[in-house]
Amino acid sequence: MKTIILSAGQGKRLLPLTAETPKCLLPIQKKTLIEWQIDALHQCGVDKIIVVTGYHGEKVKAVLQRSYGSGRIKTCYNRAYATTDNLVSCWAARHEMDEDFILLNGDTLFETDIPKRLFASPDRPVTVVVDHKDLYDADDMKVEMEGRRLVKIGKDIPHDKVQGESIGMILFRGEGPMLFRNALKKALGDPMAGGKWYLSVIDEMARVMPVWTCSITGLRWCEVDYTADLEQADRVVSDGYGKKGGMGCDY
Repeated sequence: MKTIILSAGQGKRLLPLTAETPKCLLPIQKKTLIEWQIDALHQCGVDKIIVVTGYHGEKVKAVLQRSYGSGRIKTCYNRAYATTDNLVSCWAARHEMDEDFILLNGDTLFETDIPKRLFASPDRPVTVVVDHKDLYDADDMKVEMEGRRLVKIGKDIPHDKVQGESIGMILFRGEGPMLFRNALKKALGDPMAGGKWYLSVIDEMARVMPVWTCSITGLRWCEVDYTADLEQADRVVSDGYGKKGGMGCDY
């Protein structure tokens, strides 16, 4: 299994902490955010990891080489990281989308039972990991579903239609990688594509084919966007990040 981690951004909402340090290298206790991600993936048996770099990419590569050895973690570089969003980072890694893979946001911390539950889900081309809560804010990447099938994904879904949120982890299997590459290529034909999220591509795909979800309710994760999120990340780690727990999706 392969994972592509999108870590090209600076993380401007975390300034001044990211003035000279990419978001993915911010320390969470004794390790950087990206090391927590990679170590969790290794525990789940994921042995092929590609990191899309951009802002201070040389620092990211140096940390990866120091922690995992030369060549074990591959990198690819989004030259347009400063002026584009993560759809372009996905395109930079398109040549790695040649087998089943997980696409992972570079700011998502997760316990190991989350990818394990995802791997145990039905073998479908595209599966989006979702969580559920009582209230959603404007910054949440919300989802609308029919049963377990994704109907829409985006930040502007009306509150009465929201049934969960994407945690920033998607599994592509079988024909899924090819379908996603093709959808990325089509999306890049839009002159405004540079400012779009890759989840806009998933939203478009869901309109013409089944895109499924896997619920991870009850498992620990957090997204690091603001300073307050670092405190939550610290709690996720302290509460037993990576411990074994329940498995299986509720389909």
